[in-house]
Amino acid sequence: MNILVVEDELEIAQLIKQTLEQESFSCELAHNGLVALEKFQQQQPDLIILDLMLPGLDGLELCTRIRQQSHHKDPYILMLTARGEEIDRVIGLSTGADDYLVKPFSPRELVARVRALLRRSLRHGNSTSQIYQSKHFTLDLDQHLATRQLNQNSETLDLTTLEFNLLATFMSYPGRVWSRTQLIDQLWGNDFFGDERVVDTHIRRLRKKIEPDAAHPTFIKTVIGVGYKFED
Repeated sequence: MNILVVEDELEIAQLIKQTLEQESFSCELAHNGLVALEKFQQQQPDLIILDLMLPGLDGLELCTRIRQQSHHKDPYILMLTARGEEIDRVIGLSTGADDYLVKPFSPRELVARVRALLRRSLRHGNSTSQIYQSKHFTLDLDQHLATRQLNQNSETLDLTTLEFNLLATFMSYPGRVWSRTQLIDQLWGNDFFGDERVVDTHIRRLRKKIEPDAAHPTFIKTVIGVGYKFED
């Protein structure tokens, strides 16, 4: 996978590059928006890590220009900023960014976000694919279809809407640890009333449908004292 890192702070840019290359990604650097736009047109990266505050052509304008151009490959964009206000997230995502990461961030968090984006099917043209894919699972969000590949056999999973959405939440950020409160906010939002332990019940039901051995889960792991995470 090819990644274009657009960051004007040289030390941060080099740190990002080294971190991702250690994970076997191919990285190219650009230190301002105009150079980044030129490299994007030449190389067509799979993902762009884009700093919000850039000299000349800033991250928001660059993001907008990339989304306006018609290309065979429409890359995912992970936007970086040193500011964490809600308005920045809204503006960044409204211009076409797919995810948002606030500085300072850990190398582990950066890699997790990158992998989460690239696990989705790559986008082509200006259409957005709604597919999450890992080694053993494929979720088609448009068709609401979940399949599992085990021992060279593929099977369609019979999941309820809540179970499907729960698995989609896990697969959207593989390796991330979710607390019960975070999962409730993701799945029910403000409509939830009751005991947060209901999450455990739905986790058990989902495990019975996707795990080879629900008593010894392979994919949905319990992180004691914190919550749950998905690994595949």
